[in-house]
Amino acid sequence: MNADTPLQSITLPDPLRLDNGRVLDSAVIAYETYGELTADKGNAILICHALTGDQHIASAHPATGKPGWWERMVGPGKPIDTNRFHVICANVIGSCMGSTGPASSALDGAPYAMRFPVITIRDMVRGLAALLDALGIEKLHAVVGGSMGGMQALSMAANFPDRAERVLAIATTARHSAQNIAFHEVGRQAIMADPAWNGGDYYATGASPGAGLSVARMAAHITYLSEEGLTEKFGRRLQDRDAKSFGFDADFQVESYLRHQGLAFTGRFDANSYLYITRAMDYFDLAEEHGGMLAEAFADTKARFCLISFDTDWLYPTAESRHVVHALNAAGAPVSFVELSAPYGHDSFLLDVPALDRVVKGFLG
Repeated sequence: MNADTPLQSITLPDPLRLDNGRVLDSAVIAYETYGELTADKGNAILICHALTGDQHIASAHPATGKPGWWERMVGPGKPIDTNRFHVICANVIGSCMGSTGPASSALDGAPYAMRFPVITIRDMVRGLAALLDALGIEKLHAVVGGSMGGMQALSMAANFPDRAERVLAIATTARHSAQNIAFHEVGRQAIMADPAWNGGDYYATGASPGAGLSVARMAAHITYLSEEGLTEKFGRRLQDRDAKSFGFDADFQVESYLRHQGLAFTGRFDANSYLYITRAMDYFDLAEEHGGMLAEAFADTKARFCLISFDTDWLYPTAESRHVVHALNAAGAPVSFVELSAPYGHDSFLLDVPALDRVVKGFLG
């Protein structure tokens, strides 16, 4: 974000129509921008965030003070070079960092809570397209995303085929598998089993379902890592002790790590948003949206595509990316594909993988 640019948000001028038939009136989209927009507005890149991400892609997070989640990728002279490109990153509808979501006020002044409509990935993308309209950007140089962000990038190509010249989808899928849905359901049940969840109406109680949200985060975080990475980082090493306690404290380093990840997450994310966004991901099936044929989803696109997977990602393994590549080939769309080697599992797209930097920089040109 430019140093003199305040936190940015737009109230959409038109109702946002959702897949479930409902509409969101006066929906707010919070976003950040980095780099200057050229006079012809032809250098804009939209970056879509993952499940627990937000618009703070290359700026300090206001709740934690930590660097932006893709600061290593976005900035002057970096693979997504803000000396060349105008980068936009928006918080998705349903989230909790300024865009309209369950914690936002409804028309009666009270938080939506579980009155918030169930949303889909396509609804999120409709919100992003409406943001671009409001910003006067008709055509993107590229839309980029990893994980759930990659779902949004593919959905934009399918549902707004003239919107982007390039589509870069990293560590993602065209539909959620039964295993993916199962892991999300464990997390949702942990949240809803927390007494403080209170049917979703916890905003005015002074308590939040932090215990349930922490467990949900712990379970999900395991899926973002690889066995190799966990073994190398933690193995069976004990945490701050020389012998097992023969109790249920965090004897092992990996237990302590997961507990820390869970507790840290509760300070920056809303439990109801976690429910809604995971449900949106579970509903995602790009082929189903287009008559059951994935190639049909891309029939009208003119974009160039690049898909990237990682050899240790078991959440969205390489086979998922290949499935999308085959559909793009069938649709006659230009596509390149690479599987990169990295020890970090699904989270590899967020970490130091020099080969990823080279592919991203080369594809964006």
